[in-house]
Amino acid sequence: MPDVRQATYDLLRSHDLTTIFGNPGSNELPFLAGMPADFRYVLGLHEGAVLAMADGYALARGGSALVNLHAAAGTGNALGPLTNSVYSHSPLIITAGQQVRSTIGQEVMLANVDAATLPKPLVKWSCEPACAQDVPRSISHAIHIANLPAKGPVYVSVPYDDWGQEAPPEARHLLERTTGTAGSLSAAQLADLAGTLDAAESPVLVLGPEVDAQYANDDAVRLADRLGAPVWIAPSASRCPFPTRHRSFRGVLPAAVQGVTNALAGHDLILVVGAPVFRYHQFVPGEYLPAGARLIQLTGDPGEAARAPMGQALVGDVKDALSRLADAVTAGRRPELPSLPEHPPAPSGGDRLHPAELFAVLRENAPADAVYVKESTATAADFWAQMDLSRQGSYFFPASGGLGFGLPAAVGAQLAHDDRQVIGLIGDGSANYGITALWTAAQYEIPVIIVILKNGTYGALRWFSKVLDAGETPGMDVPGIDFVQIAGGYGVAATSVRTREEFADALAAALRSGKPAVIEAETELTEP
Repeated sequence: MPDVRQATYDLLRSHDLTTIFGNPGSNELPFLAGMPADFRYVLGLHEGAVLAMADGYALARGGSALVNLHAAAGTGNALGPLTNSVYSHSPLIITAGQQVRSTIGQEVMLANVDAATLPKPLVKWSCEPACAQDVPRSISHAIHIANLPAKGPVYVSVPYDDWGQEAPPEARHLLERTTGTAGSLSAAQLADLAGTLDAAESPVLVLGPEVDAQYANDDAVRLADRLGAPVWIAPSASRCPFPTRHRSFRGVLPAAVQGVTNALAGHDLILVVGAPVFRYHQFVPGEYLPAGARLIQLTGDPGEAARAPMGQALVGDVKDALSRLADAVTAGRRPELPSLPEHPPAPSGGDRLHPAELFAVLRENAPADAVYVKESTATAADFWAQMDLSRQGSYFFPASGGLGFGLPAAVGAQLAHDDRQVIGLIGDGSANYGITALWTAAQYEIPVIIVILKNGTYGALRWFSKVLDAGETPGMDVPGIDFVQIAGGYGVAATSVRTREEFADALAAALRSGKPAVIEAETELTEP
């Protein structure tokens, strides 16, 4: 009979989980030793970067990723980036080593006391198997529950002496198990919703990250075209679910109650698809809905449906609902919307690049199918005004707002994409949280391009201090960081630029190289 370790590797292989992101400790060695040849181990130098790399990999490939952390300390280091995985619904299978089972209660060194509780309430499910023979079933349980709606990260702690125990005979059944969902709108629900949309005088669509995650962008375009309706992206956008140069596109809703209400004023029906209602940030209270407006939400997440403060919710498969709804509504009831105007002129910087200039250069020179992983929060308005995102899976942003996702996630996303160039757009404040991921990019020859927008301060925080009328506060500035030298120390070629021409040349060189590259761009301070 195979041991628990072999049974687990067989199980992981059956689910195409043959890439392991980790930073090993002593508790993990019995599992990793003699790793099968068809598995690959991607080493990160800090567990926060490890988790974020795995998240970017999972988001880009549209599937699960396997993470191996070190006991309590490694898990603790990963908790910050884990918050993004929760709100992006990333099905991360997180495993952690545990001390020898018989010694845990003594709280010996590296024992993870009450291990299953440590990652809560962030993870969707967490456990430490009751015995060695239950390890394969528990990991199978984790894989399936991570991928059932609403998707999310899970956590399994395994005592390291379990791996050498004999696996139970019934573990072989786990290799053939499948789980799936069959939830969709009933014919009556579909007909009622289509009729409601047809009857509306001025419907508007608000799309969220689940649309992009479910590969439903084209269905959203069909629905918008048939309705002749404008389209907004839901507040706190972590993905781009609609082409940004389509005639219906109106931008990203502000993350404030009154801001959303003001933007949607004049519409009598608001259809929110694949997004919470709503993920506000700035506390600007007001009426939740414009006068005379009705809100209907379509989501695959029962939690999002239950916690919304207003409106009607339908829980089901978002792609199926959008596709059937686009066929069911009556086309041509409203005049076609006018084409969007040209991109606004990008202002020229003084002795530094204006972020709008930088994004304009990207739009004009980067591959049309490039994937952007963005963690430069102070440049949001310029990004959406200048960029032309038309392909599925082209944009990822930290879903919880916590820093440290962007740079490692870009590395992970590029690892998942042999066919598309990934470009990380990272603020200089953000970059320091996950800078060690540059070493992984260099060692594994991952040809990601990292653009660090360097303005010497936490730009979004400065803007927020105005919103809160907080005045000048300490800890706002991060001067004196030389990212060219830092990148070189990790083995990544880097250059610093200050003008549009210099950035265009550096981008072209990075694209030609086929290697990881860092471009440090000295930029002006702007507001979100």
